[in-house]
Amino acid sequence: MRIVFMGTPDFAVPSLEALLARGHEIAGVYTQPDKPKGRGQKLLPPPVKTLALEHGIPVYQPATLRTEEAAQTLRALRPELIVVAAYGKLLPPAVLTIPPKGCINVHGSLLPKYRGAAPIQWAVINGEKTAGVTIMQMAEGMDTGDMLQKVETTVGENETAGELFDRLKVLGAELLVDTIDRLDDIVPEPQNEAEATHAPMIQKDMGAVDWTQPAQTVHNLVRGLNPWPAAYFTLSGKRIKLYRTQIVRAQGDPGMLTERDGEMTVFCGRDAVQLTEIQPENGKRMRGSAYLRGHPLMGDMVRVR
Repeated sequence: MRIVFMGTPDFAVPSLEALLARGHEIAGVYTQPDKPKGRGQKLLPPPVKTLALEHGIPVYQPATLRTEEAAQTLRALRPELIVVAAYGKLLPPAVLTIPPKGCINVHGSLLPKYRGAAPIQWAVINGEKTAGVTIMQMAEGMDTGDMLQKVETTVGENETAGELFDRLKVLGAELLVDTIDRLDDIVPEPQNEAEATHAPMIQKDMGAVDWTQPAQTVHNLVRGLNPWPAAYFTLSGKRIKLYRTQIVRAQGDPGMLTERDGEMTVFCGRDAVQLTEIQPENGKRMRGSAYLRGHPLMGDMVRVR
């Protein structure tokens, strides 16, 4: 099938790889513009662009799809189908109507739950026991189109958003090519609007830990913001990023840090968490126990913020 693929980050790469492996003709790849990264602010291409160029596929990086020029460029590619995976832009009506077989999206949630930009992170933050991928027909709204197929998986109790992300991008790619193989035979299923939830973009300031919350809530926040932007707390005026925790059945004054069995442990509103992997300000990621050996507590307990 002649396909135009639209995607940007790592999540989209396996889907494009799967389409190529299945022998589909990729007429063009649309991705976000290159962005400056690192201390030198060097312009780096999105992962999808790198893969496309390796295969000699034309790459398009328009600032918007909401112009007649953008629509004309797409029409000239004559796609039978447009496949979208974490592209980062909404498709306007003029684009949605171009391919005769429509536009389909690889979305990292079990729709209608977690519509929006960060479904995987919010599923982990909210402590979901299951997650998955939905292949859906695209409509004008944000992830509101009819569903074609789903795949579901169990979320591990200590699994981070990054780890779940890596699993779902592979499951989504497999489901995508299967869906396209059977596209003409699948009966679309409308979403139940009453069950819809929103998963807005993750912001840096979301990481501040509230130690009055139960340990499970803190643990879920840490998992959901790993690898970015990371949960954090303040100790002796220094910000410490928090990447992994373990729940401990213990009670104490919320926000008090102590040493238990050689591990950094902070009491929460209910139970406590061991800080098993942290990153001190201007330092490297390390085990909490390693940090304690170099920074022993002044007294039995220290308050953190």
